[in-house]
Formats: sequence, C-alpha cells, structure tokens
Amino acid sequence: MFVKDELQKLGLNHASVDLGMVEILDDINEEQMELFGMNLMKGGLELLDNKKQILVEKIKNVIVEMVHYTDEIPNVNDSDYISEKLGYDYTYLSNTFSEVKGTT
Repeated sequence: MFVKDELQKLGLNHASVDLGMVEILDDINEEQMELFGMNLMKGGLELLDNKKQILVEKIKNVIVEMVHYTDEIPNVNDSDYISEKLGYDYTYLSNTFSEVKGTT
C-alpha cells in the first residue's frame, strides 16, 4: 500500500505493484525518479536501478515464494526451480548473488 500511495502522490499510473517490483505505465522523468526513491527510503525501502541488484531481488522473491507456497511448487530441486523461474542458468544466478551480496 505504501508504494502505491507514493506513486499516487507523484501522479504516476501503475499497472502492478508486487513484492520488489513496480510496473509504471507513464514515462517517468529524472526528478520523479529521484523523488520516488527518496520517498521509498523514508519508508525503509530502496529503489534499485542496477540490473544485477534487481536480479538479486528477484532471486530473493522466488525464495520467499518457495518458502510460503511450498505446497504449490513442483517437487524439483530448488536450484532448478529458481533457474527455471527466472530464465537464467543457476551458476550465473549464484555468481551474481555472491557478487552483489558478498555471500552465497
């Protein structure tokens, strides 16, 4: 709800707001992006603009999904599920995660 409110304050229309992801329908200028980022920080959130950081957040979101919806996930190896869900080789995902977070 917080993220939706901040988008609304800036007059930005959005298609979706999910865990770690916002799809904005409008063109967003640099000033709006900066304001949005500062407003998110006030709420304890962070605006990511680095592709590797974004991928790491997606990895974390898939893991959260796996933990909370275990019954709905096919009985496959965790690394295979993460790789299939994100469309990347698991080695690449693991290396990217380690690079960004400094840990595996």
